[in-house]
Amino acid sequence: MTRFPALLALALTTALLLGGAPAAVAPAPQAPDASAQVRGLWVSRAAMSSPSTIVQVVDDAAANGYQTLIVQVRGRGDAYYRSKFEPRAAALAQQPAEFDPLATTIRLAHARGLQVHAWIAVNLVASATDPPTAPSHILTRHPEWLMVPRSLGQELHGADPLSPGYLGRLTRVLRTRSSDVEGLYVSPIPPDAAVHMVAVALDIVRSYEIDGLHLDYIRYPAGDFDYSRAALAAFRDDTWRFVEANERARLDRVARDDVFAWVDMFPARWAAFRRARLTSMVQRLRTAVRSEKPTIVLSAAVRPNAEEAATVRFQDWRLWLDEGLIDVAVPMIYTNDAAQFSIDLQTTLRFAAPSQIWAGIGAWRLDPEQTARHAAAARDAGAAGTVLFSYDSLDERGATPAEYLARVTRATGGIPPGQVQR
Repeated sequence: MTRFPALLALALTTALLLGGAPAAVAPAPQAPDASAQVRGLWVSRAAMSSPSTIVQVVDDAAANGYQTLIVQVRGRGDAYYRSKFEPRAAALAQQPAEFDPLATTIRLAHARGLQVHAWIAVNLVASATDPPTAPSHILTRHPEWLMVPRSLGQELHGADPLSPGYLGRLTRVLRTRSSDVEGLYVSPIPPDAAVHMVAVALDIVRSYEIDGLHLDYIRYPAGDFDYSRAALAAFRDDTWRFVEANERARLDRVARDDVFAWVDMFPARWAAFRRARLTSMVQRLRTAVRSEKPTIVLSAAVRPNAEEAATVRFQDWRLWLDEGLIDVAVPMIYTNDAAQFSIDLQTTLRFAAPSQIWAGIGAWRLDPEQTARHAAAARDAGAAGTVLFSYDSLDERGATPAEYLARVTRATGGIPPGQVQR
């Protein structure tokens, strides 16, 4: 069955999104003073699933000087807001239809002077162990957009992505890699996949008075992805014009039996191609959301070592900062060792100005005093802020999130909202 009408509708909707008026939810607060250090909390979707948990998040953040909430509204290709393009999250099934987690957060947070950044998982769209079955989910509608590991590239090349066997085979293999691959990723290479992601981002920016858009999982899961049919064909078409006619013919003959013929002949170009396609997606997101809301802060959760991020995950965040494609990088420095945290932070700062970095702290692994020491190290290194991962995991340390944050605040000298300890 052809999907051209659906794709055309998506493109038209994206165009309409660029032309209509935003539906404001609540006025944004004044931006913090530029000299203030950002104190942020990642708030995962677990804490966005009921009005009462959102009230608690805002109360706890405001009471302890955390002025920036990075709230997860696109978890795995689903929506914790009113989406025009993706299904309502299954975790909200018991909530009234009128409950809008993002709108509720903005209303409560802005009333307390807190900023709200919408956190979206970009490429990761599903768990391999419990994939969604909603008919409107991207996994169901567009399995041909999914990244494929090299180990399955040959096998799935001739398979129909719409057949149950295609998705079943992919999920079974990815389950065996749960230690290094978080789930099913959409590729940035198919053009229609990028169109969809831009439409999702614009939908949020146009419909809600958010202060920032936070990009997570904007990377490849590992260096041996994406060997999908669409990606391999796109690379061949991109490279074809640089190759002599007789060599093109030879590679095409070899490719009849070996689908990796072109990428294996040009491995450096193949790596650069994947990296460039991801950067292109970031650029398109930046252009779209800034055309709608010029003052929005665009940030991305990144691997701390820029060289490793660019060569293994094809996440060239150093270039993204240099080119102004993102405003802030949030390196996920999730070590529980204070010395290693400082080393990793200094590694990050080799590639970016401190004003462009909010240090991500793995608070779920630390007691409050350790978290305070990591925050102090980030402050002393000149980082523009810190973000704790994550609010809803803090009770794993034997205290409620409120008690945990209060202890961190005491250990950092009782920093009031929006200020930095000098």
